[in-house]
Amino acid sequence: MRAIVERLDDEGLTRLVNESWTVAGVLGHVAFWDGRALFLAEKLSRGAPFTPSDEEPEDVDWINDANRPLIHAIAPRRAAELALRVAEQTDQRMASLSPDLVRRTWPTDPSSPLNPVRAAHRAEHLDEIEASLRE
Repeated sequence: MRAIVERLDDEGLTRLVNESWTVAGVLGHVAFWDGRALFLAEKLSRGAPFTPSDEEPEDVDWINDANRPLIHAIAPRRAAELALRVAEQTDQRMASLSPDLVRRTWPTDPSSPLNPVRAAHRAEHLDEIEASLRE
């Protein structure tokens, strides 16, 4: 993610990845979901139980669609920098979880709403960005 952010100028960050999202918007989307994971990791660390409201719905399209105008309202460079900062904070927090707490996350505990491995979600979107930049 850092390589993409550092490589692109402000105009590049406004480039469309698809019909709905710019590069900066996709990065903001990643920041949103990393932020959710960070929140859940903090909750787990405090010993607070997960509740039904912490569960991710099967279909998250409405969440992404509702967030899109807000994410795109953030200046592209700020959104990109935010994505890097939140990713770094999330990775540090996940790495600091004790083995006992990690065992209480998905996939070890399928009932947990927290997936501490953020790489798969990020990679999916970074691949989309890279593909759009090659076009």
